Amino acid sequence: MKALTIRQPWADLIVNGYKKYEFRSWKTNYRGKILIHAGMSLGKYQVEKFKDYKLSLNKGAIIGEAVITDCILVDEDFANRLNEIEPLVYGQSGHVEKYAWKLENVKKYDSPIIVKGKLGLWNYVGDVDK
Repeated sequence: MKALTIRQPWADLIVNGYKKYEFRSWKTNYRGKILIHAGMSLGKYQVEKFKDYKLSLNKGAIIGEAVITDCILVDEDFANRLNEIEPLVYGQSGHVEKYAWKLENVKKYDSPIIVKGKLGLWNYVGDVDK
């Protein structure tokens, strides 16, 4: 199954339903289920920013899954609309001229699956019966 490693707290924001788009500098044609892997790095400034969200912040583990349903080139109008929807999550600059991967059918796993992540979309071959 395809997996994507995402830095914390962004991975937790996705599996907890706060973040509906993942931003990448590259376009993907892949549509379908992916595993959400929380990377080992932790953005300390961002953790403080989201302290009221009660995130678990697991690192180095698959913490949930989602379905990529679209890949949108972000323009200023789209970035502004996202900022209006959820300013704390989408309010940072730098999304214009990047791609927003739309994530739907998000599920958070009860127990994280400890595994080393990789760059890009990668294949996980273990069991994910969560």
